[in-house]
Amino acid sequence: MYEPNVVGDWQEYDEHAGLRVRVHRLELAEPPRGRDDAADGLTYFCLRVTVENRGSRHLGVHLEDGQIDVRLGPDGESAFIDWRNSQFIEGFDVYPLRRATAVLYAAGAEASLSLVDVQVQLRVEEEWTGRRLWAGGIGAHEGPAGAQQGPVRDSLAHQVSVFLRDQAEEGTA
Repeated sequence: MYEPNVVGDWQEYDEHAGLRVRVHRLELAEPPRGRDDAADGLTYFCLRVTVENRGSRHLGVHLEDGQIDVRLGPDGESAFIDWRNSQFIEGFDVYPLRRATAVLYAAGAEASLSLVDVQVQLRVEEEWTGRRLWAGGIGAHEGPAGAQQGPVRDSLAHQVSVFLRDQAEEGTA
């Protein structure tokens, strides 16, 4: 069964040796050039998508609008993507042991931000890679595990967080 990555995990691409990607730094943030009028009443957040080349040759990477899809809440509604404030990777050669990062500003209903799914489809050397999914949320890690209610308690990110905390507690005993 296919399991999504947790926000912060690296995902390697078998078809491009040494290439890996991650979605990280999912946090509330206001856009640098001001809010878009279409996002009136929505809560802004920011996330980063980093491409790292651990291979032996440079790779031409494209990560532009339309290659990142963000869904919110238990129903997977589409987030508002602020293309004007976001920064993409547009035809950049990532050399060995180097990284390139795209910064995406999006907005959604505040109540839906505890469940965020990000799907990325990278284009490398004019060839499309398979889609990869990261699951996370804003505020999903706050408070003790027993205090959380509803879908956040059952989210993959929360389950992983509880598992890691339990493993750490076992290791300190």
